[in-house]
Amino acid sequence: MRKIACANLITILILSIVLPVNASITTEARVDDSIFITYNFENLDQTLYNQIEANTQFNITTIPETILKSMQQKDHDLISWWLGPETNIYDAANRAIQISFFLGGSDIISFTINGTTMKRTYQVKTEWRKFQVDLTGNFSVDFAEHLSKPVEEWQKTNATTFYYENKQTGMLDMFFYLVLPASASSIRVQGDTIFYDTPPRFEDQLLNSPFLILGVLAVALVIVLIYRKAR
Repeated sequence: MRKIACANLITILILSIVLPVNASITTEARVDDSIFITYNFENLDQTLYNQIEANTQFNITTIPETILKSMQQKDHDLISWWLGPETNIYDAANRAIQISFFLGGSDIISFTINGTTMKRTYQVKTEWRKFQVDLTGNFSVDFAEHLSKPVEEWQKTNATTFYYENKQTGMLDMFFYLVLPASASSIRVQGDTIFYDTPPRFEDQLLNSPFLILGVLAVALVIVLIYRKAR
């Protein structure tokens, strides 16, 4: 009995430390006025996949809620999240899990408007990616460790896409794509914060236009004239 108990303990320890080398997590974060984030857990070992699916503590809200708590512990409270269109996260046929959601708030993404050019300058903070999440009672993924390299040192696959991979022999492979809007220009990075400009938006130009003031005055004048005639 003692030998069986030891064998079971060793199995649990192995599962809590090692994944098959072909198992991977690919994260895609698409930036706009909020960030649409997708986590793809792929090629999971069948036993581990079954344990995750059976774990009632892990569901579609676990990762965004973990990110929220992690950021709040760093005194970043101006954060919100909401679910993406897909709510079915499990793919048993491929032993894969996909979780998607939106992340926003001024502690994640903010912008200022140039009063002369009306361009928007965005500031995107990416510290949210550094957290640890429990997938089962004895297996967790430490994204803070796997994704510790600052974004300013990541590769760029094109003008608006940052890419990072962390492959460790016999361990979990991790890939991360951070995609800025196609219209982004003057892109620069300081540590884990990305800055970029976007062209003027119609609503910003309208608010700064003298025609808006003239229009409001014209409407006010019409209202006054109608009121006088009504009297």
